[in-house]
Amino acid sequence: MAAMALPPLPPQFKSIQHHLRTAQELDKREPVVAYYCRLYAMQTGMKIDSKTPECRKFLSKLMDQLEAMKKQFGDNEAITQEIVGSAHVENYALKMFLYADNEDRAGQFHKNMIKSFYTASLLIDVLTVFGELSEENAQHRKYARWKAAYIHNCLKNGETPQPGPIGMEGESFADVEREEAGSSSLHSGTTQPTSSSSTYEASNMPTSNYTGIHIPPGAHAPANTPAEVPHNTGVTSNPIQPAPQNIPPVDPSLYSAQSAGEVRLTPEDFARAQKYCKYAGSALQYEDVSTAVQNLQKALKLLITGRE
Repeated sequence: MAAMALPPLPPQFKSIQHHLRTAQELDKREPVVAYYCRLYAMQTGMKIDSKTPECRKFLSKLMDQLEAMKKQFGDNEAITQEIVGSAHVENYALKMFLYADNEDRAGQFHKNMIKSFYTASLLIDVLTVFGELSEENAQHRKYARWKAAYIHNCLKNGETPQPGPIGMEGESFADVEREEAGSSSLHSGTTQPTSSSSTYEASNMPTSNYTGIHIPPGAHAPANTPAEVPHNTGVTSNPIQPAPQNIPPVDPSLYSAQSAGEVRLTPEDFARAQKYCKYAGSALQYEDVSTAVQNLQKALKLLITGRE
């Protein structure tokens, strides 16, 4: 299955080792994201070197992993339809980014937050499987990589990082990569996923702009929370109530919207409307009602009026 062992990683493929390690960590919790991490590694590896024997052997085994996953999850829309898969991976990457950004702005600097920034940047790499990155995602990736290196280097040097957006001076990313590479082996296929070491409040998630990078609203679930609920310890406590969500009001004009004459929707219009609906469905997987409502309204407006 997906956890089958791979041959030793050829030196030529050093740039994809962290994407493969992330796939191992997400195999049980987020198999769809793990699948696309491996697909990204496969496509990138093919471009780097598909001819030397050691590279061909490695890519062949990686392809076996992908085929096994595709067979296991063949009825999952996020695997069979790229538009759904793209929405799923992007949602997960932004959840992880926003969790780390929230911790950073609160001055909660810890290894798990650094890892979240770092992994978010890797998952945005993975989005290139579906096409060219949007400008927004490219900026998120750049910021996440810089922030992970900046905070890591500050803590290593005994300095207190400055929270939030500041000028992005050059920071070495090598230490972060080395630490992540040393945390697990790509060959064993038995990596243990890390779990969150801190708490968060959903209502504190940032929705602001910084240095030209837009943080989408409504994302509230940190991507690296523990995969399992702790067993009952016998200690009684108040039940956890779900955090309130700010639901955007439904645009009243949609109730009475009339098509302006004969609206001719292009194939691109249908594709955009479908993408909005898929984003809404993916948001609901994370119980993110606000983002789901926003995307459904966009799809409805486009279909009724032919405009966004």
